[in-house]
Amino acid sequence: MAILHHSTAFRTAVDDPILPFLRSIKIALEDSKCSTQNLCKLLKDCIDKFKDNRRYRNDPRFLKIWLLYMDASADFDSVFKGMLNSNICANDSSLYVYSACFFEAKGRLCDAETIYKLGISKNAEPIKWLEKAHALFLSRITEICNAASSRKVDHIESATLENNGINPWDTSTMNDLLKKINPLMRKFEGYCSSTKPYTGKVALSTLKNASRNKVIEIGGMKYHIKGCAGQGGFAQVYKANVNNDSDDVVALKIQKPAFSWEFYMYRQLDQRISGRERSSYGFAHRVHLFSDCSILVCNYLAHGTLQDVINSYVVVGKSMEEVLCIYYTTEMLHTIETLHDVGLIHGDFKPDNLLVRYASGNLTEDGFLDRSGYWHDQGLCLVDWGRGIDLHLFPDHTIFKADCRTSGFRCIEMQENKPWKFQVDAYGLCGVVHVMLHNSYMQIVKKESSDGGSAYHPRLPFKRYWNVELWKNFFSKMLNNYPCHDDKRLLQELKKSFEDYMNSDPQRIRKLKELLAKQRVSLCSA
Repeated sequence: MAILHHSTAFRTAVDDPILPFLRSIKIALEDSKCSTQNLCKLLKDCIDKFKDNRRYRNDPRFLKIWLLYMDASADFDSVFKGMLNSNICANDSSLYVYSACFFEAKGRLCDAETIYKLGISKNAEPIKWLEKAHALFLSRITEICNAASSRKVDHIESATLENNGINPWDTSTMNDLLKKINPLMRKFEGYCSSTKPYTGKVALSTLKNASRNKVIEIGGMKYHIKGCAGQGGFAQVYKANVNNDSDDVVALKIQKPAFSWEFYMYRQLDQRISGRERSSYGFAHRVHLFSDCSILVCNYLAHGTLQDVINSYVVVGKSMEEVLCIYYTTEMLHTIETLHDVGLIHGDFKPDNLLVRYASGNLTEDGFLDRSGYWHDQGLCLVDWGRGIDLHLFPDHTIFKADCRTSGFRCIEMQENKPWKFQVDAYGLCGVVHVMLHNSYMQIVKKESSDGGSAYHPRLPFKRYWNVELWKNFFSKMLNNYPCHDDKRLLQELKKSFEDYMNSDPQRIRKLKELLAKQRVSLCSA
């Protein structure tokens, strides 16, 4: 990308104040020893100086400065928004074509499509070039979709899958899917892969003991470890500051052997869930894959898990207040509804994997029902996607047959060795609700019904002072009437039953606000 043209070579800084910057940037680009950090600073200084100067608003040279900065910056989303806010070449097709191509290269296909449409809606010139670029983009997307369709476990007959079920977590199944999606995954923003083992100065095995203040250098970043945030059989999660910035905190998930599937699931969430819903499912910045391990860099939420909330009641010998149970149940129903609607299954739904989010301001009664205002920030965030299932990679109406082996969260179908689909998340949700209500894992019993059939119910009875009919209806439908192929209507009906109950008495929402405020003070100060 040429920054300094021959036509500008004989101008002076007096005639053209941006010229010294253009010359310095040209030299920096040609200097192989110039660091990305120094180039970024030079580009940012130029942008900060001239972004409000009307003279350069439609100057293609200044647009190139912005595009270079977007390519060099870690936060390229903000750079693009900055271009739009400053009206940089807003009527020039170059802005939209080059930006869309950049986002496409990062695997942000939905955003690229949005940028093309934005340029076309503004009738940016030359419009024919923009429309042709958009048409070529759609052609490339069609090829990707066709390739994805051909990856639907093409060597196994659909009838076999539908009759017997498939284990989505089986090693061979996972490896087969990863091989098929690997070309697509390599295009995703943040995907970093090496065939060599991890050879950092700090051995990852030493982090388990006295991890605080150790530094992992990877991908040009320094992660200052601040402690262990959780661990399982195959992975450990650490809290870390990026480049020793206390305001830039991430979670590092270190796993052996290397595991890229969770990163793939996060990118599917990016593409399929947008807007206000996206913050309910966690974010992954990047993944570093080595021959012996993987390091997944995710957002860090500092307020603990729903399990921590439940434990705060257990330690004082109490159960969670019913109004708070209802609120979290409604949030989880909405989370699962949104997730299943875009063809994704979590597969490991439990209170440890639900992080708590708090509002950045004071909650009001009138914003509760539609999650408006600060209620949008309040809620839960579903993380840990290692058992996630992408239904788009399987033939339509595929059912599964496998056991998650997670005590207290094995759905009825798993317990009876029957095939399942969405039931794995539905039962997990019931298990979480049961723990909130009773402080114990759910056990189910099979009872005969009045029509001569039978139905499953939680073993423990409901307390008399609860809204017993509300909870009976919830558990009865979730455990016995859960559809295999389309659960949206059922989830919406159950969610509405809880919302109607909350809105029937304003005092309940006021009580909920008080409990959430008390919970935040109690847990966040611990």
